[in-house]
Order: sequence, then C-alpha cells, then structure tokens
Amino acid sequence: MDDRRPWWRTAVVHEVYLRSFADGNGDGLGDVPGLRERLPYLAGLGVDALWVTPWYPSPMADGGYDVSDYRDIDPRFGTLDDVDALLADAHALGLRVVVDLVANHTSAEHPWFRAALAGGPGAPERSRYLFRDGRDGGAAPPNDWISAFGGPAWTRVTEPDGRPGQWYLHLFAPEQPDLDWTSPEVQEEFDDVVRFWLDRGVDGIRVDAAPAMAKVPGLPDAGHPPGATFASSEWVGNPHWDVDEVHEVFRRWRRIGDTYDGDRLFVSEAVVNGPERLARYVRPDELHTTFNFDYLKAPWDAGALRRVVDGTLAALAPVGAPATWVLSSHDETRHVTRFGRAHSGAAVMGFDAAGPADLALGLRRARAAALLTLALPGGAYLYQGEELGLPEVEDLPADALQDPTWERSGRTARGRDGCRVPLPWSGERPPFGFAPDGVAPWLPQPEGWRALTVAAQDADPSSTLSLYRAALRLRRELLGEQPLSWLDLGDGVLAFSRGPAFRCVVNLSDRAIPLDGLGRVLLTSGDVSAGLPPDTAAWLAP
Repeated sequence: MDDRRPWWRTAVVHEVYLRSFADGNGDGLGDVPGLRERLPYLAGLGVDALWVTPWYPSPMADGGYDVSDYRDIDPRFGTLDDVDALLADAHALGLRVVVDLVANHTSAEHPWFRAALAGGPGAPERSRYLFRDGRDGGAAPPNDWISAFGGPAWTRVTEPDGRPGQWYLHLFAPEQPDLDWTSPEVQEEFDDVVRFWLDRGVDGIRVDAAPAMAKVPGLPDAGHPPGATFASSEWVGNPHWDVDEVHEVFRRWRRIGDTYDGDRLFVSEAVVNGPERLARYVRPDELHTTFNFDYLKAPWDAGALRRVVDGTLAALAPVGAPATWVLSSHDETRHVTRFGRAHSGAAVMGFDAAGPADLALGLRRARAAALLTLALPGGAYLYQGEELGLPEVEDLPADALQDPTWERSGRTARGRDGCRVPLPWSGERPPFGFAPDGVAPWLPQPEGWRALTVAAQDADPSSTLSLYRAALRLRRELLGEQPLSWLDLGDGVLAFSRGPAFRCVVNLSDRAIPLDGLGRVLLTSGDVSAGLPPDTAAWLAP
C-alpha cells in the first residue's frame, strides 16, 4: 500500500461523545482527562483517529453544540492544558484528533449575542446574526422556517426598553441563534478560530450542520406545511438549507487548511438530498470528506444498501473524494436496536418510528454490518460503544431526558439521549467504571450492561469487541484504496472483491448460502460451519 496517500482517505475514525466516554474527575460527566486515560483502549481497538464532540464553554442547552467561547475548554471537561496533553499522548500512540466546529450558530450566552440583544434594533451587533422584524405588525415570525428540534425557527426578543421586538433565527434550539454568514466579521472570526485549533495541533475539523450556514437573500418562505418535520434529505431548493453560497465558506477554510502540514482534514455533517448534492461539499477545493447519511439511514436490505453504495461511489468519483461509511452517531438510534425492528431504516436526529426491537436479531445484523462497513472503499466512522454491541436505551425515565427535542416536540419525541448513555467499562453494576463507584453518571446506565462492558468482552474471542479489533487489524493489513468489484451470489446477498486478495460476503437473505469455492475464511460475524447463515458476513482470501 502507498503510505504517501493522505491518512484520511482510508481512515477509521472513532467518534467520542465526550460527556459519555469516561469521567476523569469523578463528577459523573465525561471529560478530557477521562478520554486521555482511555486513549490506549482506542489505539488497541485499531482506529486511526478520534473525533471529539464539542468541548467548548457552553450552557449545554444542546449538549455542547451551543458554544459560548470557541477558543477555550468548558471547565466541566478540563482545560486547554488538558487538551494539549491529550494531543501529545494521542500522537504518541499514532492516533489523530479531529475537533468539532459549530459554526452555523453560537450559544445565546455568547458575548456577541448578548451584545446584539442589548443593542436593540439597528445596532451593528445584530448584523452578526439574523434579526428581522416580524410580520402582521411584528407579532408573527418573519417567515415559515422550522427548527430541526421541532416548532418554528424564530423567537421574538424583548427589547432593552421592555417592549416585544424583533425576531431572531435559530434552525436548532432557541438557545442556538444562527449567525449571518454574509457578515465579514463572522467570516474573519471563524478564520481565526480554525487557525487557533490547527495551530494547537489538531489533525482535522468536523463541520457541524454544514448545509445550514447560508440562506437565500431576503429569507423567503420555504413552503413548509403545518407540522412539517426537518426532512432535509428530501428538500430541493430550500431557502435555509444546502444553499449554494455555503460552499464559499468551505473554500475559504480549505485555503487556510492547505497552509498547514500533515494532511489536515475537514469533514462535513451534511444531510442533503442525494449523493450528487453531497458530492458538492467535497469538490477538490472544498472539504475533504463528508458523512454518508444515506448509508446510515438505509434499512437492512441488500437492494437498498447496494443502491446507496453504488450511488455514493458514482457521485464521488468525479470529484475524487473518498466515501465515508457510518452506522450510528450521537444523533441517531443505535443500529443494534434499529436493525432489530420491523422497519430497520433510520430517521434523522433520532426521530425513528419506535417499535419493539429483537435485540438478538439486531446484534447479528449489526455484527454483519460492521464487516460490510469496514470492507467498503474509503473511510469509516464508528460511534463509541458500537464495538461493544450496545443497544439504544429506550426506557430512560422522563425526568432524566435532557435532549431539547423532548421539550420542543411537546414530549412526543424522546430525542437522542438513548444513544448517549455513558459507556460501560468494567464491573458488575453502574457506573461500570465510567465514573468512580458511588458516582451517578449524567444519564443512568442499564443494569443489564454488565455483560457488555469492555472488561467482560476483552478476552472473549466471540465478543463484538473482539470482532471489531480483528476486523480493524485485517483492514489495515489488507485494504488500501483498491476498487470495489461486485460478485453475483444471488438475491439478498452482497458480495464484492477489493483487489485480488480480499472478498466480502454478506447474507441478507432468509437462507444459508454456501461459501465453498469463495476462498479461505479470514473473519466472520457468526458461525459459518454450515454455510453463511442469514444476517451474517464473512471476509475471505480468494
């Protein structure tokens, strides 16, 4: 394999949802020292990099995605010195570190927004955000735009003189006011923020809510019907999402990143309509990679998955960007649970149609999906805990829920807390080594997770953790950027080769299929003594 290629073209990146990874100071909340202590675990797992969710000072209205200071660390998570030590230790272990940049919006507690509120209508401080007069004499929102968390995307402010005043835009929670990216001041501020973190030694930046950052001038109505949900993967020509001018921001950042050594990465979170629109974010002068939500949302169905793989590779080929493949994240229902439901596809932001899940079936499919995902060309993102086979926690008590979706939906959508429950590391009872004994984690862990801890799975060759470790080791040894070539093994079966020395076969049918003549078995997600059973995958050497 050619070691000169940029590391991110084939990297496996482990998402660290910082609040739930490891508690280093004993307060029940994950933090940078806790992550630093567990870096050897990630290195031993075999990933190439870690992406850390926002660690900036924040009121935590949306789990840190409401930032009040982009150049510091929230005291609950640690200090900048802790981050410097984390970067040094990660690099010593051969791990790269990607940070999360939330640039569509700030916190309502950001000094800029406080100044905007205090300044009143027409104040220059308001030009950094999207303040507008309301309709119907000011009493109605300026347009029909909606929030990703439910409800309208506008909130009316009380002006300094105490009267009801202008409205401000927030495509997410009211505590997350959108910035106006036509403002030169906003552009220059984030140029400096990007440089701040690259200067500090981070290896990449993940761009949160990338399609939201440009809006059509004049802010026209979007035509959302009453009760519409934030279905951005279906939108065409929407005035507040995937607007063409957003790409100027990414070209600007790419020019900055290209002045640094070490193949620094920009990766986007962009839920847009189809792979062709997605490919625009990774044109040669823009971002390097982008999350593949079509793959994440696909049901456990051979035809659907193949269409996503083919569509993704075809759309990215003209721009020369590698694909990324992802099954779960801090925003989505964990795929062990999803794959155990009658409807196994995902809705964005955890708005899945809830229903009973067969977790044994879901785990079989999740293990097979891991081998499929890690065999595809390009890179992959793993969400913390998927290597342990963790399911969604669907019975969190209502008084424990913290995701703004819960309240914004009128307590009809439980939101994303179920995939954010802190990791189980060891022990027989909560907090399972996440925090010191006797310290309650910020979200409660199920008692049944005692069988899923890292310690419980560590030495078990049949565990999901062992499967991931073996897959990541073989991937590193055998797979580079070889192209994918499909093999025809019948309906319901996905089979392909990657070069002359590797084949992947995934059985999504309802019957066992023979493996005879396909090669020497390297790794399987289940028992293949009587052929490849349904919901099972195998890697083979022809």
